[in-house]
Amino acid sequence: MRLERRRNVGNAIFADEIGIEYGIHGDFRLRSAYQPIFAPLGRSLHAVAVEGLIEPHRVGRAGSPRAFFDSVAAPDRLDVETMCRVLHLRNFHNIGVDGLDLFFNYNPMINDHPGRALAEIRLMSRHLGELGLAPGMLVCEITEQAADDVLLARLVREMRRDGIRIAIDDFGTGHSTEERVSLLQPDIVKIDGGWFAEFCRHAAAERFFRPLVSSLHDRGARVLVEGIEQPVHLRVALDGGVDLLQGFLLARPALAGTIFDEEPIAIDALLGRENNVVPLFG
Repeated sequence: MRLERRRNVGNAIFADEIGIEYGIHGDFRLRSAYQPIFAPLGRSLHAVAVEGLIEPHRVGRAGSPRAFFDSVAAPDRLDVETMCRVLHLRNFHNIGVDGLDLFFNYNPMINDHPGRALAEIRLMSRHLGELGLAPGMLVCEITEQAADDVLLARLVREMRRDGIRIAIDDFGTGHSTEERVSLLQPDIVKIDGGWFAEFCRHAAAERFFRPLVSSLHDRGARVLVEGIEQPVHLRVALDGGVDLLQGFLLARPALAGTIFDEEPIAIDALLGRENNVVPLFG
């Protein structure tokens, strides 16, 4: 059964005229897109990683990733998720920039059979060298799905043994709680963008956010805030002492093969779009 599934995934992946790989699922052509992740350094933001995302196309037009994944039938979800992960790994070299890490999503509810789930991880790790990737370049984002804690802990141990780092996605919502941080001891905690945007509406956001970041640092995790879409989001995140930032204010996802802009981004220029700018660091 597993051999057949892997063969089907491979048979659904093709390459375009310039060598960019894409997947086919039903009427959709699935393309890898990469959104930069930045680290603050001085008064600038520097790209240090990308997150692999899928851009679904149908009849030549890009569609909503959420709508696409919601439309995938349950029996096909494992195949589709595996295909997306393979595409991100294979297309990563097309970015053409050395030193970047690659974040990829892993939904623990898609494959809840322990043996098969562990086999998938081992298979991926064995083939990284063929793609010019080292395990230390990869960060697996565990999505906030309700998964069996014992299985989840086993999967995380397996990835860590291979050198892959672990991130907890969507912290602040659903099942991404402090209890899951304690269980998995992630290398990175990713603050949910929607939760953070609502949090930033409060007048005392900076004062309350800094202790949360400090508590996660105390647990040995770096903190990434996603969904940075307004200057106030950037201001609160930086004032809180976060390590990594991601969002449309900084850079949008770009299809594999797009020229990657390596130039640092001036923080003051981004904050200058806000009328009421306060000092970043108190």
